[in-house]
Amino acid sequence: MTMKNKRIIRPELGEEGKYHEGRGAQINTRNRFLRQEYAKEHVEAIDEWGETDEATIFLEENAKSLVNKVDSPDVGMWYSMNPYQGCEHGCIYCYARNAHEYWGYSAGSDFEHKIMVKTNAAQLLRKFLDKKDWECKPISLSGNTDCYQPAERKYKISRSLLEVALEYHQPIGIITKNAGILRDVDLLQEMAVQNLVSVMVSITTFNEALRRAMEPRTTTIQQRLRIVETLSARGIPVGVMTAPMIPGLNDHEMPALLKAAREAGASMAGYTVVRLNGAVKLLFHDWLYKNFPDRADKVWHQVEACHGGKVNDSDFGRRMRGGKAPRQS
Repeated sequence: MTMKNKRIIRPELGEEGKYHEGRGAQINTRNRFLRQEYAKEHVEAIDEWGETDEATIFLEENAKSLVNKVDSPDVGMWYSMNPYQGCEHGCIYCYARNAHEYWGYSAGSDFEHKIMVKTNAAQLLRKFLDKKDWECKPISLSGNTDCYQPAERKYKISRSLLEVALEYHQPIGIITKNAGILRDVDLLQEMAVQNLVSVMVSITTFNEALRRAMEPRTTTIQQRLRIVETLSARGIPVGVMTAPMIPGLNDHEMPALLKAAREAGASMAGYTVVRLNGAVKLLFHDWLYKNFPDRADKVWHQVEACHGGKVNDSDFGRRMRGGKAPRQS
């Protein structure tokens, strides 16, 4: 039986079904930077968690900096800026989860519940672009968490950054999986006329049951293809990232996703293979065995096969696309 659009069954949860629907991470993993804290990583050791699904809170801050230089040769960007830390989308595989630990929070459910908002982002970008030694290169918005996550509807920070970029003729690259970007099509179209913008839309699966479990607070793939179609029709350079590809879950869909994206008007494409670094390893393992107990072992071992026997490979040139790691002497 295929699982296309079927409800995912979690028999190990029992009748009470203590699974937080609409959330990716079901636990808060230990923060490696904190010496004393409570963490919930081993469900088999506790009879009753006594945990409820928390409402999202927004932590407004006056940030000290915004634009960061990117040294990695694997991600295709020179600089990035992220108006939000944490992300309500709740994608279980997200590598950005680990960055939440630097702020004293967990990479788990904290990442989805506690969203840090850089309310002064536009001022910081303007200050950065005013530097006399700035040699203009494209800046990616975001590169870490999604700049069009639900918080953007209220704060409109990403739009303010685009307004500053247009004023300064600063080229911007955007990656998102949220249809909220269509609100700013007027700015994007004006920037495209000046060759100042390109957009990459993240797509992962046509399987709605898988999407709802894996990326619980994101828009459907059909909506994401509508983003591609709309932007392309307005003359805005747009492509897709089939990312991440997870063996045994969505990797077999890659040809169909690319075909659909091309038909919608995408002019470029890329991919990454899933890599489970830091706390994401524990979170993904917990999620995988709760959602897919029938195939969890197979998926886990196939992910290991992509990274030389580990679920994460940190070496540049191989970590994002997979491959056999060199043998250790």
